Amino acid sequence: MNVLESFIEKINVVGEQQIPVHVIHRAKLALLDYIGVTLAGRREQSNKLMRLIGSFCEQGGEIYPVGMSTPMSMNNAVFINGLNGHALDFDDGTNAGIIHLGSPIFSVLLALVQKYEMSGEDLLRAVVIGYETSFTMARSIQPTHKYRGYHATATCGLLGIAMASSIVLGFDEFQKKQALSTAALSASGTLKVLEDSSQLKPYNVGKTALLGLVAVQMANAGFIGPEDAFSGVAGYLSQMYGSEKVDFVPCLLDGTYAIEKAYIKPYAACRYTHPSIDVAMYMRKKRLVSVEEIERVKIMTYSLAVKNHDHTDIKGSASAKMSIPYNFAVTYLTGKTGMDAFAPDVLDDMSIRALTKKVVVEEDAQMTAVFPQETRASVEVHLKGNAILEGKSILPKGEPENPLSDEEVIAKFINLAMYGEKSFEEANKIVDAVMKLETELPLLLHLLR
Repeated sequence: MNVLESFIEKINVVGEQQIPVHVIHRAKLALLDYIGVTLAGRREQSNKLMRLIGSFCEQGGEIYPVGMSTPMSMNNAVFINGLNGHALDFDDGTNAGIIHLGSPIFSVLLALVQKYEMSGEDLLRAVVIGYETSFTMARSIQPTHKYRGYHATATCGLLGIAMASSIVLGFDEFQKKQALSTAALSASGTLKVLEDSSQLKPYNVGKTALLGLVAVQMANAGFIGPEDAFSGVAGYLSQMYGSEKVDFVPCLLDGTYAIEKAYIKPYAACRYTHPSIDVAMYMRKKRLVSVEEIERVKIMTYSLAVKNHDHTDIKGSASAKMSIPYNFAVTYLTGKTGMDAFAPDVLDDMSIRALTKKVVVEEDAQMTAVFPQETRASVEVHLKGNAILEGKSILPKGEPENPLSDEEVIAKFINLAMYGEKSFEEANKIVDAVMKLETELPLLLHLLR
């Protein structure tokens, strides 16, 4: 048995087990969260989307992207889903794998279920296995993979799409292997999308959804890949990790499913900014001072949260979402942590810009040592006259150890859905359909148009 086949067998063992009820419930919450951020993401970038669709997407089709009433081809639909699902950087993920887990997988599955007959149970099972696939690979090759410049949401997410789609389409083991092989050979995704004024981070999810779908289509058509797409100098592992000798973590790591390890974000910014946002919110409630009273702000955090997230020159909303200084400043001064924190008038606010410039972000070696078990940040706000305000965060809100309640997840969804132009009544109907997905999948698909 080669490395690819061994990896597939590990995932198959998980798939053969009965998935616990609480894990299925967690998958429903993940689906609800994805739908909310995708509906809102569609509205947020609606002007660009209309130009994109009008210029390059053919008219007609049978698949509806989430939140859109005009059908298109499946390939275009999954690409649009992926763009919208990551547009706000508000989708779920895990620090342990440094990956957004749900957006690539759901972007494809919600298109496939419109064409192929399957049950809600099939969809939920595929979601759980897809998450397990992406996480197992990401956890095994991170953080080396990130240091090499790769975006695991794209590279490892592609494997999750292939495995999840193979399940819902009823692929046999040979077809499944070909789907994973094609996905492995297609994997790409650079973290260069984070730099400067780039707005292309969602593109990594959009094209990954598309490539994942194409991999499944190729396998379904009978195309055969190499015997072991993971091994050799040109194989997936050498390309993504620098060596084909990878010590794979076990599936169901620490006795829980990958989907249980995922955070659901309470704030509409990069996860690396969240510990500092938590501290800013605490400080704001304890003592709010003017920008003029503040001499400087020092934020200490783990190493991976520093590079590409310490910038104070904010070049639009995409840049702001990645900036720890900006997110600390906007939260402390306004209390805004959602999409309203990145509105044009807020981005241009001179007080927020001034405080952002006063923030310095540095690595704390002890915080680096305990990452990803803990995602820490400490903040010192140095005031004129030598007074110092202090605060720290160990596990930001939304982590499995500090989770959002079901009610908070639903409240987040309703706010996002209404921003995405669903009425309050429609949003609540979607919640009900997701929670009853085993029998209400057709209704959910109708409600998402």
